[in-house]
Amino acid sequence: MQDTLTPPSEAAVARPARPERRISVSVVAWPVFGVVLTIALWWAVVEIFDVQPIILPSPLDVADSFSTYPDLLLATTWDTVRVTLIGFGLSIVIGVALGTAIAAWKPFERAFGPLLVALNAVPKVAIAPLMIAWFGFGTKPVLAMAFLLCFFPIVLSTATGLTSTPAELAELARSLDAGRVQTFLRVRVPAALPQIFVGLKLAMPLAVIGVAVGEMQSGAVDEGLGTIIVQTAGQGDTATAFAALTLMAVVSIILYYAIVVVERLALPWVRGTTA
Repeated sequence: MQDTLTPPSEAAVARPARPERRISVSVVAWPVFGVVLTIALWWAVVEIFDVQPIILPSPLDVADSFSTYPDLLLATTWDTVRVTLIGFGLSIVIGVALGTAIAAWKPFERAFGPLLVALNAVPKVAIAPLMIAWFGFGTKPVLAMAFLLCFFPIVLSTATGLTSTPAELAELARSLDAGRVQTFLRVRVPAALPQIFVGLKLAMPLAVIGVAVGEMQSGAVDEGLGTIIVQTAGQGDTATAFAALTLMAVVSIILYYAIVVVERLALPWVRGTTA
């Protein structure tokens, strides 16, 4: 007599739940360890080799500068952040538009692609004095410098993402009789977003660098961390210059990880479909 086969229960066929991703202690511990180790090595070099403060101040000297000029450093930090965000926003608007045009229209890429590459290859520091001649002193040349440094990665990542749509998604759109605009908005743009965010993460630190270079060249008084670096270094106050450099690095890190957070919130499916 043959055994009767009974269908397995729902509990038997249910797949094990995927473990939730939790923030590990090491995610915070390792960066803190790296910062502490770097400061310790910095301090050891200054003490062992008896380096003069005008050449390389100790971490304690830099901390004293923070406590001596807190209002000035915080105000100039906000100036740098404000200009960085404006320049970065302009680069997003224009960079995404140019990248979309390059991806959508081949003649546009052939006509202006080499010019964009040539513009990106020009040393931006060499253009800084011309920015002052074109836009005058103040915020405008700083914005222009930030824009020039960070818009090209956004253009490139947008064009690359929009021209790298997975073949199966494009075939699915054609099988559903989706129009060109529908395919672009519903398929190509979502597929390109991870690549676009790569360009944004590359561009954000470049925007901070562009603002710093522009501030150093613009000659504005007490406006931006770059101006503080030039003024204090010229007066031999290297500790305050290092304090401004530290704040600039902190600003760059915070803005970078802000984009990372936005990416994770906007594209939750990316982490779920990648290893």
